[in-house]
Amino acid sequence: MYRKIDAYIDGLMRLSTPDMPMWNIESIRGGKKPHWNYIDGCMITSLIAIGEITGDKRYFEFSESFIDYYVSEDGSILGYDIEKYNLDDINEGRVLFPLYHRTGKEKYRLAIEKQRAHLLSQPRTVTGSFWHKLIYPNQVWLDGIYMAQVFSALYARELGGSDYSDLLSQIRNVRKYMKDEKTGLYYHGIDYSKSIFWADKETGLSKNFWLRSIGWFSVALADIIEICDIPEVKAELSEIFSELMHSVLKYRDGESGMYWQVVDCPGKEGNYLETSGSSMLAYSMLKGARLGVLSPEFSRLGRETFDGILEKYLTVSEDGELVLGGICLVAGLGPENNTRRDGSYEYYISEPVVENDAKGVAPFVLCYTEILRQGK
Repeated sequence: MYRKIDAYIDGLMRLSTPDMPMWNIESIRGGKKPHWNYIDGCMITSLIAIGEITGDKRYFEFSESFIDYYVSEDGSILGYDIEKYNLDDINEGRVLFPLYHRTGKEKYRLAIEKQRAHLLSQPRTVTGSFWHKLIYPNQVWLDGIYMAQVFSALYARELGGSDYSDLLSQIRNVRKYMKDEKTGLYYHGIDYSKSIFWADKETGLSKNFWLRSIGWFSVALADIIEICDIPEVKAELSEIFSELMHSVLKYRDGESGMYWQVVDCPGKEGNYLETSGSSMLAYSMLKGARLGVLSPEFSRLGRETFDGILEKYLTVSEDGELVLGGICLVAGLGPENNTRRDGSYEYYISEPVVENDAKGVAPFVLCYTEILRQGK
């Protein structure tokens, strides 16, 4: 059953170039020029991971060639604008660490330092957390933890003297201000000024539990726990992670093992079993069990979710190519001039559902790497 996954990944690589990756649907549809972005970062992260597991050099060679297109000898990065103060743009920086270790290319280290300088000057909320973007003042989005803090953890371990204090503080803030104590789930966003149209006027929180935002947070925790080399920090993050993984299980679809686009509304009209967030939770469970943070039972649960995605959404198109469907293209909150993105249930189920976008493909491939670690 898993053999076709290898063919699927090979097809994505064969049909993609650094300036036109077929997995970046937003860029293709928007006619965007090549630029440094989190979507490509997710995909290259997964390709490096599968290369490490399989020992197949093609994956690393593809990844190195892809990133070399964007990173110049002086460490400058094509299509990267620090003045936007966009946390999404930090995510791709995580791939620079394995590339630097493997090749020793100085330009990767220089690019790492440029991204680090970005974070040091990123605007912060009154609680000390990063703004999600300059255009989203005073706002923290759950996915921002994945976008920025995995890079921060790698930097702390490799170049920052194992100082995880800021990273830990920001995750504590998320737990304190964005967790719903009744469900154990986390809201998509919070506006500390409580002024944006989508925010609750008392709490500043958005209205719903969006699957992929929870998925981003869970993957961030799983990855940081593995990276972190300070036992006390690892233990605290493991507690937060374990709480979340136990909480989401209540909303798991019993037949497929997948999870719903709006997590706590299973079966509600318009809601659907979504690939990207389900893949992220499956990966987190598989990895958490491997690291010993979660019980072995979570390895089985994660694998069942992966198999459910594989059966439901990895299909053959009319032209004979394998495609992965069921992927929410994008969802966000605001800004002020985009009131459609209001965090309502109706909004989340209205966003386009697409095939082969890396926001779904990459965590699906990362799940596969965890299964390969088990020897299939």
